[in-house]
Amino acid sequence: MLLELARREKQSKLKPEEDLDIFIKAMSLDGKDASLLVDYILKILGLDVCADTLIGDHNCKGISGGQKKRLTTGELLAGQSRVLFMDEISNGLDSATTHHIIKYLKHSTCSLDATTVISLLQPAPETYELFDDIILLSEGQIVYQGPRDSALDFFSSMGFACPERKNAADFLQEVTSKKDQQQYWSGHPSDYEYVPAEKFAESFRFFPVGTNLCRDLFTPFNKMNNHPAALSTSKYGVTMWELLKIGYSWHKLLTKRNSFIHVFKFVQLLFISFVTMSVFFRTTLHRNTIDDGGIYVGSLFFSMNIILFNGFTETAMIVMKLPVIYKHRDLHFYPGWIYSVPYWLMSIPTSLIESGVWVAVTYFVVGYDPNYSRFFKQFLIYFLLHQMSLALFRVMGSLGRSMIVANTFGSFAMLVVLGLGGYIISRDSIPRWWVWGFWISPLMYCQNAVSVNEFSGHSWDKSFGNMRLGDAVLKSRNLFTENYWYWIGVGAMVGYIVLFNLMFTFFISYLRPLGRRQAVISNTEFLEMERKRKGEAVVIQLKEFLQHSGSSNGKTRTGKGMVLPFQPLSMSFSNINYYVDVPLEMKQQGISEDRLQLLVDVTGAFRPGVLTALVGVSGAGKTTLMDVLAGRKTGGHIEGSIFMSGYPKRQETFARVSGYCEQTDIHSPCLTVLESLLFSAWLRLPPEVNLQTQLAFASEVMELVELIPLSGALVGLPGVDGLSTEQRKRLTIAVELVANPSIIFMDEPTSGLDARSAAIVMRTVRNIVNTGRTIVCTIHQPSIDIFESFDELLFMKRGGQVIYAGPLGPRSCKLIDYFEAVEGVQKINPGHNPAAWMLDVTSMAEEARLGVDFAEVYKNSELFQYNKELVDRVSKPPSNSKELHFPTKYCRSFFGQFLTCLWKQNLSYWRNPQYTAVRFFYTVIISLMLGSICWKFGSKKEKQQDIINAMGSLYAAVLFIGVTNSAAVMPVVSTERFVSYRERAAGMYSALPFAFAQVTIEFPYVFVQTLIYAVVFYSMASFKWTALKFIWYIFFTYFTILYFTLFGMMNTALTPNHDLASIISAPFYMLWNLFSGLLIPYKRLPVWWRWYYWLNPVAWSLYGLLTSQYGDDNTLILLSDGINRKPIKKMLRDGLGFRHEFVGIAGIVVVGYCLFFAVIFAYAMKTFHFQTR
Repeated sequence: MLLELARREKQSKLKPEEDLDIFIKAMSLDGKDASLLVDYILKILGLDVCADTLIGDHNCKGISGGQKKRLTTGELLAGQSRVLFMDEISNGLDSATTHHIIKYLKHSTCSLDATTVISLLQPAPETYELFDDIILLSEGQIVYQGPRDSALDFFSSMGFACPERKNAADFLQEVTSKKDQQQYWSGHPSDYEYVPAEKFAESFRFFPVGTNLCRDLFTPFNKMNNHPAALSTSKYGVTMWELLKIGYSWHKLLTKRNSFIHVFKFVQLLFISFVTMSVFFRTTLHRNTIDDGGIYVGSLFFSMNIILFNGFTETAMIVMKLPVIYKHRDLHFYPGWIYSVPYWLMSIPTSLIESGVWVAVTYFVVGYDPNYSRFFKQFLIYFLLHQMSLALFRVMGSLGRSMIVANTFGSFAMLVVLGLGGYIISRDSIPRWWVWGFWISPLMYCQNAVSVNEFSGHSWDKSFGNMRLGDAVLKSRNLFTENYWYWIGVGAMVGYIVLFNLMFTFFISYLRPLGRRQAVISNTEFLEMERKRKGEAVVIQLKEFLQHSGSSNGKTRTGKGMVLPFQPLSMSFSNINYYVDVPLEMKQQGISEDRLQLLVDVTGAFRPGVLTALVGVSGAGKTTLMDVLAGRKTGGHIEGSIFMSGYPKRQETFARVSGYCEQTDIHSPCLTVLESLLFSAWLRLPPEVNLQTQLAFASEVMELVELIPLSGALVGLPGVDGLSTEQRKRLTIAVELVANPSIIFMDEPTSGLDARSAAIVMRTVRNIVNTGRTIVCTIHQPSIDIFESFDELLFMKRGGQVIYAGPLGPRSCKLIDYFEAVEGVQKINPGHNPAAWMLDVTSMAEEARLGVDFAEVYKNSELFQYNKELVDRVSKPPSNSKELHFPTKYCRSFFGQFLTCLWKQNLSYWRNPQYTAVRFFYTVIISLMLGSICWKFGSKKEKQQDIINAMGSLYAAVLFIGVTNSAAVMPVVSTERFVSYRERAAGMYSALPFAFAQVTIEFPYVFVQTLIYAVVFYSMASFKWTALKFIWYIFFTYFTILYFTLFGMMNTALTPNHDLASIISAPFYMLWNLFSGLLIPYKRLPVWWRWYYWLNPVAWSLYGLLTSQYGDDNTLILLSDGINRKPIKKMLRDGLGFRHEFVGIAGIVVVGYCLFFAVIFAYAMKTFHFQTR
C-alpha cells in the first residue's frame, strides 16, 4: 500500500506534508523497523532529548514535569488504539509543543480513521483551529456539540459576541460563567439577563447543529456498513506469549535499575550471616544435653526469622509500584498474571542467591550435622521459605494498597506466622481455640522440616535416657520427630508459594486503589447547585455580588491586610551560569565534558510593581533560573552575581522577604485552607504583629485569592481528595502571600488550569503586584489576555540563553517589533497569540532556516545594552539606604517554632485515621489475639517451660507492636519531611523544632496504645495484679514501643525514602531479636559478643518486663531436665542472668534509648537533605 501511494504521489507530482509522510511510513513498518514509530513519537513530543533519562520522582531528579506529561501521552500513542480519550495533555507544555502534538494527533486521526477526544486547558488559537468538532460542557450539561466553525454562530444567536483579539476557546469557557458572561453581551446593556447553562442547552436543541445532532442520534446505526475488522476482537494488543516475554524483559530491566536495593539487601544478609556464624560458633556449642539442643533450635529459628523478614521489604516495594500497575491494567496493557508471573520468576535468582549464601556461610561454621545431603536439604527448605516470604508480603502490599495499611497488614501477618509457628509458644501451650492457627502457619511446617533435618542426623545419636538425644530435643520443644515431616514441610512451602502468588495475581487484577478521586466545592457553589436542583430562585447576596463584580472587571481590591508594612525590593543578576555534573549514562553515550551547562550568562532585573514573565520552551531553564535566583538549588555549580536593591544577596535574609510558589503545590494534606495560611503567618510574620492582626491578614489574603468559601476545606492529596488543582494553585499563592513578602517567585501558577481559572489566578497576581511587590512568574501557553497582563518578559531558548528581555508594550507591540525586525522572521497574523507566535518564530527549526542564533541577535541589540545599563543601575544601592538585615534568622523563637509545628502535627495526626486509627485498631487486635493465645500464662508456674512461655508472650507483644509502629511511621515522616523541605527553604522554621515536634506528638498516641494493650493483655494473661508490677509493665511497654517508633523515624530521616529506611531497619530488628536473651541466654553467648547484649535495647526491655514480674518470685518450678526444682527468682538469675535489683537500671536504659533515637532523628533532619533540585 505504501509503495502504491508513493507511486501515485510521484505520478501526480504531489509532495506530501513532511509530518504526515513520516507518520504513514512509520505506521506501515513492522518487525525491527517498528521502532521508527517510537522515534517519531519521541520527536513529535519533544522527548528525544531525554529519551535515555530516568523518569525520577519527587526525591530523585529525572525528567521535567512537562516531559512526564508528554510521556503519558506518548505511552498511548505508541500503541494501536483507534479511540483515544486524552485529558488535559497540555499541562506543563508550551503552546508550540502543544500545537505540534495536536497536529500529530489530527494527522493520525484522519489517516487511520480514528476517534480522538481531547480536553485541553487554555488552548492557543492555532491549536483550537486544528479541531473538527468541539463539545462545550458547563455545570454538567452539554451546551454545544458540533463543528468548531459554528460554535461562535450559536452564541451570536444568543446575543453574545467574541471580542476582537479574544481567543475563541477562552470566550467559550467564559461565556457560560456567571462572573464573566456580561462582558460578552452584544445587545443593549439594559437588556442583559444572565443566561444559565440550562437555557443554553435548551436553545442548542433548536439550533441547526443541535437539530442535526439529535436526528443523527436517533438514527439507528447500520451494522451492514461496518467493516468486520472495525472492532478489535482481542482484549490486548499482542498475544499472551508476547506479553509474557515483554513483561519478563521489563522486570529484568527494573531489577537491573534497582540493583542497588538488591545488592544492599544481599550485603545486609551476608553481614547478619557472619554475625550469626560468630554467635553460634561451633566451638562454643555442644551436643550433650537438651539445653544444648535448645541452642541449636534457637539458631535454626533465628535463621528462619532472618529469611522470613528478608521478604518484608517487598510490601513497601509493591505499594510503590501499584499506581503504575493499576494504570497499565485499566488501559489493558496486560492482565494481572502477566505482571505477577515474570515478577515471581525474577525473584527466583534472588532467593537462590540469598538462601544459598546464608546456608553456605552458616551451616558448617555453626556446626550443624556434617552431612552434605542435609546441607542441601536445609538450602532447599530455606529457598522455599524465602519464596514464600516474598509472596506473602506481596499479598500484604497488594491488599493494603497504602504504605501505612500495608505495613500494618505485613506486621500482623508476621505476628501470626511467628506467634503460632510453635517456637515462641510451644504446641502444647497453645489454647485449643488457636490450634487451627498452628496448623495453618507456614513457619510451623518450615520449623518442623528444618528441625527434623538437623536432629535426625548422626551427630545427635547420643543416648538420652531411653531415646536419642535428637528426638529428646525435638520432643522437649513439642516438635515432630518423624523424618517424613521434612517433605511435608517442603510440600507445604510449595503450596503456600502457589497460593500467595495466586492471591497476589487476584488482588492486582481486581482490587481498586484506595481513596476516592474527588475535589472540594465551596458552600456557596453547593447551595447554588441545590437551589437549581430544587427549582428555587438563586439569590446572590450583595456582598458576594460586589466581591465577584469587583474582581471580574479587573479592578484591584486593596484589602486592609495588604497595608502591612513591607519594604519594596528589586533584584538584579548578571552573568548567571549554572552547571551540573554530567551523569554516567550520558558519558557512556559519548559526552566527554564533565559538566553540563544549563544556564548561559543570564542577565536581568526584577523591580517592584513590575510583573515579569519568564517564558521559554520546555527545557529552556526557566525553573532552573528561578531556583538559582531563589537559592533553592541543592546541587550543581553556580556562577555570577545576584543583588537585592544594590546589596549582595544573602540567603538567610532573602528567605525572610521572599516567597516561592512551587509548581507542585506541596502542602500538608490534613490541614484546612485557613490553618495552612495561619501556620505560614505565625511562623513568617514578625513577632510584633499580634494574633488578631494575623487572623485579619490571613482573611484578607483568602479574600484576595478567592478562597474565603473554602477556608474550612481540607487540603487533601492531589488527585485523591481535597482541593482541586486550581484551588491548590491559589492556596500555594496565599501561603506565600501571608508572609508579606517583597519578592514572590511563581513557578507556572497557571499550569493545569483552564482559561477562566488561570484568569482568576493571574487577577490575584496582578492585584499583588499593584501593592508594590516584585513578582516573577514562569508561564506556559498563556492566552492573549494572560500574556498581556505582564509588564515585562524574560524570554529564554533551549540551552538556557536569553533571547529577549524587556517590556511587552501595549498589545505586545514592543515584543513583536523586536522579532519582526529580524530579517526573515514571519510576521504575526492578526488576532494570533503573540506568546505562541514568538515561540514558533524562535524555534530551533526556524533558527536553522534563517541561519541565525537569536541569543547572539539579542546580545548585539540595543535592548541588551539598555538592559545591561539597567542592571548596573539597579545593582547599586540607592543613596541613604541600608542593607536589609534581621537580628535573627527566623521570625519566631525556637520554642515558638516548636509550639507552632506541634500544633500542626497535632492536627495532622488527629485527621490521619489511616495512621492513627489503624494502629489503634491493630493494637486492639494484637492484644486480644495474644491475650487469647497466652490465656492465663502468667498464673502458670509449674515448670521451666511455663516461664519460657511467659517470657515469649511478654516479648512478642512489644516486639510486634514496636516493629509495626516503626514501619507505619516511616511514610508519615517521609511525607511531612517532603513538605518541610519547602517550609524550611521558605525560612519558616529550623529543622530542630520541626523534628522535636514530630517526636513529641508521638508521646500521647503511643501512651494510648500502651494502655489499650496493657489492660487487655495483662488481664487475659493473668499476670499478678499488684500496683507496682502493673506500673512497671506499663512503663517498659510504653518506652519500648516509643523507642521502636523513634527508631523508625530516625531511619527515615537518615535515608532518602522509606523504602530504603525499611530495608536498613530489618537487620537491626533481627540483631535485636538475636541478642535479646530469648534465643540464646546471655550466659551462653560467646565472650566476644556479650558487649552487644548490653547495647541491645530489646534485651533491656525483656530484662525489665520479665524481672519486674518474676524477679522476686520464690515459687519452685520443675526445670527442663524433668528432675530438679528451683525458685523462679534463682532460675532467672542462674539461667538468664536476670537480677531483680537491676529493674531500675533497665528502666533508665530504655528511656535513654528513646532520647538517643530522638536526638539522632533531629540531627538527621537538620543535616541530611535528600531532595535534589
